[in-house]
Amino acid sequence: MVRDEEGTDHIRNWMRNRNTLEFIGLWEVLNNPNFKHVEFDTFRKQAGLNSFNLTPKKWIDATDAIGLISKSGRYGGTYAHKDLAFEFGSWISPMFKLLLIKEYQRLKEIESNQYNLEWNVKRILTKTNYVIHTDAVRDCILPEI
Repeated sequence: MVRDEEGTDHIRNWMRNRNTLEFIGLWEVLNNPNFKHVEFDTFRKQAGLNSFNLTPKKWIDATDAIGLISKSGRYGGTYAHKDLAFEFGSWISPMFKLLLIKEYQRLKEIESNQYNLEWNVKRILTKTNYVIHTDAVRDCILPEI
């Protein structure tokens, strides 16, 4: 688990947040057919209250969640699916969130350029094939007048 010098548990604070609960609940709905919706609704109604406290273990036990794993013992800790880890990283660090957004934009630009290049090659091939086909039809199929 992540703790700072004062012993504050960042994961617990993150999980207390209503938006976090909405996010991890939606992730579970999309990825976990055994997710318990009724228990999730109970947590969602309590989120935001000063008395509300949620641990990964409590979340997993109550909802049969698969996105978080909590292990105790010597090599224990809290582990998350990469989607949830990105959300946690974005919550804990604005710099991480900004770098994630920038990287996404960079990859989408590369992807877009790749598709544009592919489309341009197909366009040139089609144009060339058109000339070849029309010449072939003119020379071989159409009777001379």
